[in-house]
Amino acid sequence: MRVPLTVADFLDRATAAFAATPAVIDEPDQPAAVVPTTTYGALADRVRAWQAGLDALGVGAGERVAVVSHNSARLLELLHAVPASGRICVPVNFRLKPDEVDYIVGHSGASVLLVDPELDAPLAGVSAAHRFVLGEQTETELMRFDTEPAPWSAPDEDAVATINYTSGTTARPKGVELTHRNIWINAVTFAMHVRAWEGDVYLHTLPMFHCNGWGMPFGLAGLGVPQVVLRKVDGAEILRRVDRHGVTLMCGAPAVWNAVLDAAQDWSGEIPGRDRVRVVCAGAPPPTRMIARVEEELGWEFQQIYGLTETAPLLTHNRTRPADAGLPAEERARRLGRAGAPALGVRLRVSASGEVLARSNVVTRGYWDNERATDEAIEDGWFHTGDGGYLDDDGHLHITDRKKDVIITGGENVSSIEVEDCVFSHPAVAEVAVIGVPDQKWGETIKALVVLAEGQQASEADIIAHCKRRMAGYKAPTSVEFRDAIPRTATGKIQKFKLREPYWLGREREVN
Repeated sequence: MRVPLTVADFLDRATAAFAATPAVIDEPDQPAAVVPTTTYGALADRVRAWQAGLDALGVGAGERVAVVSHNSARLLELLHAVPASGRICVPVNFRLKPDEVDYIVGHSGASVLLVDPELDAPLAGVSAAHRFVLGEQTETELMRFDTEPAPWSAPDEDAVATINYTSGTTARPKGVELTHRNIWINAVTFAMHVRAWEGDVYLHTLPMFHCNGWGMPFGLAGLGVPQVVLRKVDGAEILRRVDRHGVTLMCGAPAVWNAVLDAAQDWSGEIPGRDRVRVVCAGAPPPTRMIARVEEELGWEFQQIYGLTETAPLLTHNRTRPADAGLPAEERARRLGRAGAPALGVRLRVSASGEVLARSNVVTRGYWDNERATDEAIEDGWFHTGDGGYLDDDGHLHITDRKKDVIITGGENVSSIEVEDCVFSHPAVAEVAVIGVPDQKWGETIKALVVLAEGQQASEADIIAHCKRRMAGYKAPTSVEFRDAIPRTATGKIQKFKLREPYWLGREREVN
């Protein structure tokens, strides 16, 4: 017997086994009306109401529904509702500028656009055939609580469930097609590796638009785990939510855990969650000292994963093994700094050039409407990650540098090419090269090396302000260095690894 693996499976099980269990505790401080705390039974009712509303609009299977929102119960509902009905969900980074969102909505061909109330005015110029503001408008004008939705007529595990846009190394973002099979296998193996179980309470410190919350909204629903929504990352608020809700599991980039460590310095009394909380880190390689501090100062277990949007995302997982439990804290932290061992079903190898290649059921089927990029990324059945690394004697992957010029700052991928494009649009700039440099708080941050046009003047502040007006704030350079020239090869290419060398001198790897 072969039954299609679809996103619907997770909420179906939650409804059957955990209908009366608390499902979603919405963010209390938000511009939309708060969704009352739901059980998994009530969550399923709301998901069907979304689906019935899309039916009424005439949105058919395979059509795209774009959602631009901070973390919210409604975004979580849509991650279930849209793909489970055969449609395709397009979660969009809420930090992007209007023209960037407009490109994604247009490129994906979304027929429905749903926006957070805080983003309604800034995104007023971005539209689709059907546009709604999440909250009162969707509750009264879109969702249909009195109508049973039409079932997906032909469930297909190889159908695209979501399109997640990633900056990659090109100025225009690419739409990663993740199938139901990709998401299903990622969610189940992720939950297995982090040892998720029915007694967990999960806090959404990770943006849900990031690769569908890494699959946590699905895998945890299948286990009946209560999910607490956090709209904005704040170290002290994370500690308060851990205390208030009995949180046991969280995911996020190193910048999130640095924020918690900073807040813990001013926390009165015992740190909540000691010997109970597990944190899963990804988005950038974490510093060894930070790992040690999470375990020593917070008393939380630290785990690390490695992956990409194109891999749904889980490729590797690392946690302290029983054999390592007796090692000194510093050595345990060093070992936890590795990307980890291949996850179940993942095959890894390193090419002759040092690039990490992956083969797995979680690898994307390709980029939406971009056959050329797909062919470049997947060759002979292996996905090219663009990251440099090696496998050690324990079978653990180490990430050492990036083959692609992507800068990861605070867990966000930034295309250096896109930033260069923006800097170069300043009338005083003749040449520019953008690189990532180490930063204690964000892991790495963006530096622009600029050559001014003859007779022109501009300050560091001018260049940074120029970029912030034209792109998402996290993409703008945090520093600008003016130079007389930018060295190039005989063929006119800029060798960025040489530009980075002075800033990374003395470090084992060119990522932080």
